[in-house]
Amino acid sequence: MSTVHVRTPDPAPTVAFKLGDLVVLGPQTRAAYLIPDRPSACVAIRLPVGQARPLLGVPLSGLVDRVVPLAELWGRRADELSERLSDDMDRFGRAAALARLRAALAERLAEGTGPDRARLVGDAARLLAGPSPGVRQVARELGVSERHLREVFADGVGVSPKRFTRIGRVRHVLAGGQPWAELAAEAGYYDQSHMGADFRSVMGVSPGAYRAGRLPAPRLCESSFRRAGDPAS
Repeated sequence: MSTVHVRTPDPAPTVAFKLGDLVVLGPQTRAAYLIPDRPSACVAIRLPVGQARPLLGVPLSGLVDRVVPLAELWGRRADELSERLSDDMDRFGRAAALARLRAALAERLAEGTGPDRARLVGDAARLLAGPSPGVRQVARELGVSERHLREVFADGVGVSPKRFTRIGRVRHVLAGGQPWAELAAEAGYYDQSHMGADFRSVMGVSPGAYRAGRLPAPRLCESSFRRAGDPAS
C-alpha cells in the first residue's frame, strides 16, 4: 500500500517549483491526504506570516485553499524566474534552484511597500500563536481597534485571527505525542472536547483516529501542480 502524505493545514503560503510549474500554495485551512506520484525534483519556500502580502503583492484572502501560478501575481518576471529555475535544476541540481528562488524572493521583498502594516501583521501573528488572550486583548496590546486588526489580518494572512489561532492549536497538537488532556492544556483549549472539535474541523478525523492511522481516503497527487482556481489538494 502506498504511503499517505498528509498536507497539514498551514496559514503561511508556500512558493514552490516542480516540473516547470512555479506556483503559490495559498494558506491551507484543512488537511489534505495524498498518495505521492512519481518522484520529481521540487523546491519550496514557506513564506513567513507578515511577509507574504508585500512579497506576493495581492491580498492573501484571495489565495486561501488555492494553488495559483506565480505568473498571475508577478507577470513576466515569474515566467523568467521559472525558466532560470528549470535551467538551474537541469544543470546544477536542486540546491542551485533553491538558492535562486530564495534570492528572487528576497529581492522582491526588498521592493515591497507597507512595512508598518507587515510589522503589525507579524506582531499580531506572534501574539496569536501562543495561548492566545483573544483578539480584543491582542488589538489593545498593539494599539489598534479590533476591526482594523481583523481587516489587516485578512489582507495580510488570508484568514481571520480566530481561524489562524485554531490552525495553530491543531498544528501544536499534531506535533506532540503527550496524552490528549496534556496537549489540550498546552495548546490553550478549554478542555479535551474543545480540542477534538477543532481537530476534526481541520483534519477531517478525530485526534484518536488520526493517531491510530485511520485517515480519510487519500487522493492521488497529480504529476504537476494544479492551476489557478483549483483547490490546493
